[in-house]
This record gives sequence, structure tokens and C-alpha cells, in this order.
Amino acid sequence: MITYKYKALSKDGMAVEGVIKAHDRNDAVFKLKNEYGIIVDIKEVTSLDLFTKKEGTGKVKDKDIALMCQQFSILLTAGLPIARTVELVGVRSESKVLKQILTSVAEDVTAGYNLAGSFQTRAKNLPVNFIETIRAGEESGSLEMAFGRLASFFEKKANISGKVKSALTYPIMVIIVAVIVIAVIMGYAVPVFTNVFVGMGVELPLPTRILIAMSDFFKVATIPIICIIAVLIIMYRLLKKKESWAIRFDKIKLKLPVVGKINIMNAASQFANTFSTMLAAGVPAVRALGITARSLPNAYMADEILNTVGMVEQGYSIGNALRQVNELPELLVEMTAVGEDSGSMEHTLEVVGHYYDTEVEYVTSRAVKLIEPVIIVVLAAFVAFILLSVYLPMFSMYDSI
Repeated sequence: MITYKYKALSKDGMAVEGVIKAHDRNDAVFKLKNEYGIIVDIKEVTSLDLFTKKEGTGKVKDKDIALMCQQFSILLTAGLPIARTVELVGVRSESKVLKQILTSVAEDVTAGYNLAGSFQTRAKNLPVNFIETIRAGEESGSLEMAFGRLASFFEKKANISGKVKSALTYPIMVIIVAVIVIAVIMGYAVPVFTNVFVGMGVELPLPTRILIAMSDFFKVATIPIICIIAVLIIMYRLLKKKESWAIRFDKIKLKLPVVGKINIMNAASQFANTFSTMLAAGVPAVRALGITARSLPNAYMADEILNTVGMVEQGYSIGNALRQVNELPELLVEMTAVGEDSGSMEHTLEVVGHYYDTEVEYVTSRAVKLIEPVIIVVLAAFVAFILLSVYLPMFSMYDSI
């Protein structure tokens, strides 16, 4: 297969650049004519073996993507060539994964490949809305603006995620410490008291007998319980990789108390912010809707919204199509419809996105405030039960003396 670089005009009259693999020049022209209206230029380029080079692997943090996009926007606005810009951003990146990706992308762009196509091939771990926004920026000739909007989007996303994680840190740490303390008490302290009471031949009260039974149970069952939990976690992660199971699991998440509402608000926030960013970058509304759906963190909601893309293509308005997704908040759907009717959907979604960002923080903070006293009450009750179970036999011994 030979690699060709081409310039063409789409059926909408927009300039398009890219690369294509074909058996020969005629084959490449035939393929391009089926996709585009007019072929402006086509020429052979040196193959970079693009599809066999090692891709960037590992998770990329939102704050690293935000910083990278900000650097791209600044350098491109300053007038640097795109190949040199990619090279400089790659050198400055503190993320090893991004550094590896950008090094490969710089080579591709220097050889004639477009930026979005190279990112799409090199980095399977970058969000789909990142790739498509860059593609739209290339097609419209406003790449620096596209990177600027992406920088704002991922910076906001990282801030929201950081606040949610910060709010959840305290209760999670309390639960972990409580589990460790209880395990030590049940594994070491309770058996000592048990041996003393059994040796004295004292008739043990019911709470003490229950505590001893619990201690004996955990001695035998702790390792099997840990193994079962580990197996369930592994099975969950393996099944989650299959789309059908991911949709089922994420549908269940939406039904859970408290957690379900947080998931819905988070999805609504990301929908509004992503859709707004895509529209601002010049992506057509139908295409932006599909990309936004694929970028959502909840697989079930993503699948439901993807089903509306076909409805919009058939002539439905986006607002009416989204009304078929029961899980989407009514405010988000109605505001999207209002923005669509008034021709200001980009700005309307930006405002709605800000609202749901605040809602995610509020709902998460409120949930944590509700969880904390519950944890304290449960721990206090368990500690009281242990103390009662230990002291009751001692009181019985004192009474019998």
C-alpha cells in the first residue's frame, strides 16, 4: 500500500487535508472522489509505518491535557509552524505518556500527516472530543482557538473532578481506618478476653457470645472473603470492558440512592460542556451530538443519547430527540431546545454546563455530609457493642464474688 497526502474540497465546500493509503494513485483518487466533491492536490509521501508504531499507553490526566492544549494555543497564536509547535510541547510536557505521543505526532506532521489523524492513530487513550475538536479546528483554519477551548474545557473538568475526590477523601479514609481497627480488635483483643472468660467457667451473656461467634467466624472466613471480593472486582473489570455489560452496570449506577443522582448530574455537566465546546469549535450539531455522547462517563446514558443521533438525522430537532432520554435532567433538555430554537445553543449549553458543575459539587458535598454522621453512628454502635460484650461478664463475676 502507498501513502498519499491530499487536499480536497468537501461537499459543503470546506477545505480538507489528510492522508490515505491505496494500491496506486488511481485507487487513491477513486476512494477520495467517493468521499469528497473536488480533489485539489494529491501526492505520494514517504510511509511512516504509522499503524505499526507503538502507541501511547497509560491514563492521561485531564490537567495534563489542559496544560498541553494551553501551550498549543499560545504557540500557534504566536505563529509557530504546527510541526515545530508539536515538537516544543512534547519536549516541555511533564507527562511521560504525552511526551511519547507528541514525539510520534511531530514526526507524522513533519512528513505530511494532519494533526487530528495522527493523534487519533497514536493515542487511543485521548478523549474522542479532543480528537474531533482538533479535526474541526484544522478544517476551519482556527486550530489555535480549538486548542484554547479545549484547554478551558479540560481545566474545568479537572477542577470539578479534584473537588469531588477531595470531598470523598475524608469518609473513605475514616472507613479504611475503621475496618483496620475492627479487624485488629476482632483478631487479637477479643480472643484474649474469650480465653479468660472460658477459663473461668463463667456463664456468658448473649452479647458476649455473639461477639465470640463473630470473632471465630472472621478467623476462618477472612481469607475466603478477601478472595471472593478480589474475584468479584476482577470479574467486574473484565465484564466492564464489554459494551453490553458496561451499559448494564452503568444503568444500575443511575438507580442507586445518592450515587445515582451524582452520576446523572456529572453526565449532564459533561454533556453540556462538551457539546458547547464542540459547537464553538465549528463541529456540525449532529456530529457534535454523537461525539458528545461517546465522551460521557456513563455507558448507558451514552448509548441512549447515541440513539437520538439517528432521529436528528431524520429531521427531529435535537431538543425533541433528547426528550426520549429519560435519564437526562429536564432542565438540560429544555434549555438545549431553547438554545436550538433561538440559535444560541452554544452559549446556552455553556451556561447550563456551569450550573451543573455547581450542582455536582453541591450534591457530592451534601452526600458526604450525610455519610459522615452515619459512619460515626455505626462505628460508635459497634464500639459500644464490643465494650458491652466485654464488661458484662466482668460485672457477672463481681456479682458472684
